[in-house]
Amino acid sequence: MSQPIRVLHFADVHIGMENYGKTDAETGVSSRALDFLARMDDMIEYARVGDVDLVIFAGDAFRSRSPNPTYQREFAARIRQLSQLAPTLLLVGNHDAPMNVTKASAIEIFQTLDVPGIWVAGDYEVRQLETKRGEVVIGAAPYPMRARLLADADTRGMTIAEQDDALKRALQGQLRSLCHKADSLAAADTPRLLAGHFSVAGAVWGSERSVMLGRDVVANLAPLADPIWDYVALGHIHRHQNLTADREDAPPVVYSGSLERIDFGEEGDVKGFCWVELARESANWRFVELPARKMLTLKADCRALDNPTGQVLAEMKRHDLADAVLRLLIKLTPESETLLNDGLIVNELKRAGVFHIAGISKDVDRRTRARLGVSPEGMTAMQLLARYFESRDVEEVRREELLKLARGIVEGE
Repeated sequence: MSQPIRVLHFADVHIGMENYGKTDAETGVSSRALDFLARMDDMIEYARVGDVDLVIFAGDAFRSRSPNPTYQREFAARIRQLSQLAPTLLLVGNHDAPMNVTKASAIEIFQTLDVPGIWVAGDYEVRQLETKRGEVVIGAAPYPMRARLLADADTRGMTIAEQDDALKRALQGQLRSLCHKADSLAAADTPRLLAGHFSVAGAVWGSERSVMLGRDVVANLAPLADPIWDYVALGHIHRHQNLTADREDAPPVVYSGSLERIDFGEEGDVKGFCWVELARESANWRFVELPARKMLTLKADCRALDNPTGQVLAEMKRHDLADAVLRLLIKLTPESETLLNDGLIVNELKRAGVFHIAGISKDVDRRTRARLGVSPEGMTAMQLLARYFESRDVEEVRREELLKLARGIVEGE
């Protein structure tokens, strides 16, 4: 092989996520859905300029298993562009897979139409593909569906935990089988790549926990870190990470992460894809960051201030709010809450060019009232007033002075 094979690895595009957006007037599509499509466009242009040889999509094309036709059209248009650049693997993820294994996945239409240059991988298999810079052997490991992997197992009488263990063993067996098949199929100098969509022990989770469909099985790292593979392209977990970063005896086992931020749980995460120069026993790869929609949380403690609005505005001026999805967390007392000008804050946010105001949350520090007893109706006016001063944390000396004045008023002295 004269040159390394140039591989684009991406995953978890989740077309159809619409949170923190509004309907775009020109397209009729959610403004947030347009963000996800724009990230795909940025990535495709990078692949075109970089003269990509092989495209690996590691699963989860849509937000739901039954995407609407508009999102199907937009995703298909972009996959067609990629397939015209290079052979393209579409791995079936959990958001693509149907609940019933006899039904079609959300991306199976590409296989049904026999679109040139596209391999829809819904089964565990190994193929040898020809690219313009040489051959590569690819193992495909789609999302582990229980109904498929445990189809021949007798799970009657098993607890949920026992079924989960059986599924994990079945997945481990499939991954080991892919290793053996790839090693037997590939020539000595042919690079080998594994694409998978599942969780791996030791990976750091992101916000996908909130959008997960069904119970999740966690694979061991060992069959993935086998030197039979030269690069392992993973999807399913939205945070970009290399699980073998500290190992010289194993290939890179990499989650590319999602292309766009889903919610504030991913506020600090970088988003993008991986670009790999693949050869046998060598994978020079890098993460390419994309300009994902900025999500920003601002916090302002206004409990001891007479001008809480000014404090919030000052905090806003310390940040670039343009095109950001923003949420405000404001700490207040009951007194400062009454002084807060919500309308002025919202107007200033709009003037700053905020893309979407996700919320203005007020954490009001309401002191717990002193308990008045089982029957406060039986207490005298002075006793009730004394308890009130206690609940307001009035200093003892001041409290006695006020009670003395109140007693004079009540008793007519």
